[in-house]
Amino acid sequence: MSDNNTPIYTNANQPARFAKAKEEKNERYLDIASVYDASFLKGKRVAITGCNRGIGLALAQELVQAGGILIAIVRSNSDELKALQPAEIIQGIDVTSDEACEGIASQIKGGPIDILINNAGYFMEALETLDNLHFTEQIKQIDICACGPLRVSASLIKGDLLKEGSKIVMITSQGGSIAWRFEQNPTGHDYGHHMSKAAANMMSVLLAQEVKSKGIMVGVFHPGFNKTGMTAKYAEIWEVEGAVDASVGAKRVFYETGRLSMETSGKFINCEDGLQIPW
Repeated sequence: MSDNNTPIYTNANQPARFAKAKEEKNERYLDIASVYDASFLKGKRVAITGCNRGIGLALAQELVQAGGILIAIVRSNSDELKALQPAEIIQGIDVTSDEACEGIASQIKGGPIDILINNAGYFMEALETLDNLHFTEQIKQIDICACGPLRVSASLIKGDLLKEGSKIVMITSQGGSIAWRFEQNPTGHDYGHHMSKAAANMMSVLLAQEVKSKGIMVGVFHPGFNKTGMTAKYAEIWEVEGAVDASVGAKRVFYETGRLSMETSGKFINCEDGLQIPW
């Protein structure tokens, strides 16, 4: 942190966090373009999972615009992704499949990966309460959001595609903070979503510890509140909580990716303000 007055942790109250940023005219929070420099991405080989739509697509678009080399790892393609003309498209990858993920490394032909962004995720549409529990969906969310990124990361590490200086970015969520459930979920609910993100966070820290000796960094990022199809069911609170277009969210993620170091590897970072989120 820059000085002793700078907090380590961000605010759990999303509306209050956004309101304070506006009150303080926090450019880092309100206008990421004022601090973001995409030049570090030029020529970098970046693999992104789930980049056929949503924030994954926005990350891919930002990368290509910055002169980066896109390796798309997707279950299915999209016209928007095709328009970016990725250097490589690894298609048909279901991150819940051991076999599919184990084969990713052998399908990448262009050499080592500088940055792997594990973005593929899943959020069940229905509100989950004790009266509306979906155990199969809970397991699906954990498999996709926590086990999936580990499968993909393991494939690239064991395939010798992630080397010293490489970065692995885990797109998780503030919803995975157990400490924050008292503030953000005072009445509980959405069991599967929050369990899956907490599991993803645990996996990310364990992975960061295991690959430390290899000189590989792991970023554990809450990308901020982004206006995507996955968050559309919360559209009524987008404005009061400071939700941004996915293109802005992508810049926030890449800004923190550029700052990621061995010292910050394994820390849980809010990409809105760069502060930590408690576990």
